[in-house]
Amino acid sequence: MYIEGRYWNNFIGDTDDSLTLVDYLADKRKEEIPLSEIFSDTGLDRQGWQFRESGVLEYQDGEGYFSEFHYAIDLVTDLAALLLECRVSGSVSLEELQGGDGGPVSRVRITATEDEMTRMNQALSDFVFAPLDYDLSEMCSEEEMQKLAEVCKSLMKELFR
Repeated sequence: MYIEGRYWNNFIGDTDDSLTLVDYLADKRKEEIPLSEIFSDTGLDRQGWQFRESGVLEYQDGEGYFSEFHYAIDLVTDLAALLLECRVSGSVSLEELQGGDGGPVSRVRITATEDEMTRMNQALSDFVFAPLDYDLSEMCSEEEMQKLAEVCKSLMKELFR
């Protein structure tokens, strides 16, 4: 997997929110999922592309259970890394993300419109510029937030070149 070590499991993809996102993707049982659908299903669409403070972010799985995402910026950075993986490899392996069985659909391709990619770039740029203004900083040290911002800056260079 292209993003493994570069981004995934290097300040991105290694949180509880990341595990919840992978569960969500597996639960969808689709080979292709538009970014707009992910935003709608998780509540990110209600944030107006502003992710400094996390609203209510959750999804309802196929059995009717709700799973919560704690930090919007975690979800956004994870999605950016997965978009890069899809650009490089065509899709992302759920087994590799989970470290196990991905269920009925083993690979998923996340798609985004040009406008969504522009907005993702703006959202990540805001985080890189002011990581300590994000609610995630309540859980992480200043040093960790700065390191995450540097990883995001590198991710942006690859994703939006």
